Amino acid sequence: MSVIQPVVLCGGSGTRLWPLSRKTLPKQFAPLIDNKSLLQLTLERLRVINPEVTCVAAEEHRFLVQEAIDAAGVRGRQLLEPAARNTAAAMAAIALLTPPDQLMLFAPADHHIPDSNRFASTVGRGVPAALAGYIVTFGIEPTFPSTGYGYIRQGDELASTIGDNAGHSVAAFVEKPHAARAEQLLLQGSHLWNAGIFLVQAKVLIAALEEHAPDILATCRRATAAPQIDGDFIRMDKSIFESCRSQSIDYAVLEKYGRVAVVPFSGAWSDVGSWNAVADLHDADEHGNRMSGHAFAVGSADTFIHAPTRPVVALGVRDLLIVDTPDALLVAHRDCAEQVKDVVSLLTTHGRSQATTHRRVPRPWGAYDSIDQGERFAVKRLTVKPGARLALRMHHHRSEHWIVVQGTARVVRDDSVTLVRENESIYIPLGAVYRLENPGKTVLEVIEVQTGGYLGDDDIVRIEDASPTETDIAKKLA
Repeated sequence: MSVIQPVVLCGGSGTRLWPLSRKTLPKQFAPLIDNKSLLQLTLERLRVINPEVTCVAAEEHRFLVQEAIDAAGVRGRQLLEPAARNTAAAMAAIALLTPPDQLMLFAPADHHIPDSNRFASTVGRGVPAALAGYIVTFGIEPTFPSTGYGYIRQGDELASTIGDNAGHSVAAFVEKPHAARAEQLLLQGSHLWNAGIFLVQAKVLIAALEEHAPDILATCRRATAAPQIDGDFIRMDKSIFESCRSQSIDYAVLEKYGRVAVVPFSGAWSDVGSWNAVADLHDADEHGNRMSGHAFAVGSADTFIHAPTRPVVALGVRDLLIVDTPDALLVAHRDCAEQVKDVVSLLTTHGRSQATTHRRVPRPWGAYDSIDQGERFAVKRLTVKPGARLALRMHHHRSEHWIVVQGTARVVRDDSVTLVRENESIYIPLGAVYRLENPGKTVLEVIEVQTGGYLGDDDIVRIEDASPTETDIAKKLA
């Protein structure tokens, strides 16, 4: 089989999976199935096709993507988008940076397809059509009349011109239907769910964009004309890419292009688009309850509980979705799963940070978890990656006390350098210029106690951003 270059599209916010999925940690990065993220599972699935993977990701998510790449055991580069501009621009940009004859498999980061070998076999069936100049999409054989998915109507078989089992031409794309229409499509047959997975040669995609979305292609061509490459990270021109029109590849190209083929996929598939979809990925007990983590159901039925960190008990209830996180709890009727995004809007209107950010915030050097806070104090747990360091900084309004609970810290404080080991502590007075580093080969864990009259992040005065370059981090992860 021809070599296929998998490309994972890592955009999307997934507000329907709040409170687990938020703006700073969209659903594709959240530990959702067997303590693995959907992105990691996607990369593991694509590893069967090719262990060399490309990801198109937002600049602020690059280290989350790198962690998933490392965990999945693949090798990958990242094209970093300075702004979200939908799938047409993302696919155009990476195609322009790829050899013209290269077969590219575009896959969303947030789908769950448990049978990797069946998926790889189905992709292989699409290769002849893709080499013949088609844009090949993969349709899911529907199992119920869904109103949440778009549909693809299959046209003539391609066997006469391409070969046996090569799929069908696409007769039409159908928008998400109402319930009666969905039932009609299911009864008619020849209709597949649109999975948004595509196999195409780079030159064919570029030609299709040139014909149907020339403005998007032209903008992406200018944005990628002189890419900045730092190890496995590739950056485009920020101001040019931000000026690109935002549109999906379906609307920009596929619905207008004359050579689109579809290959059916008959295995299990989910776009994990709601908490009901997440619940369906878990086995049900004899009462229809589905549970994850530290969940318990007593006298309850048809209830889903997601409890990753602490015991959550459902007593005498039914038809509920219960999703627990360290700083927010969702309790909803199963029929209201699609309205979760409205809750996010409500919380945003009321200025609640839980609408968009988690208690644990990833950073290039590791992460911090805001454990507690009150008047004139805050407590955080810092985890610093091996070889990483925070920027040199100081504060006008607060002092800090650090206790090392795992690993060894190198602390620069004004003119001194101190090694702080496990069970030792160090004080950073107000106004001191300091930096925290992890010189070791294991994760450094520090409890940080802040005290002062103002504890906002805008009190951080960065003297020098001396964090290791992304090239250094990429080498460590290699």
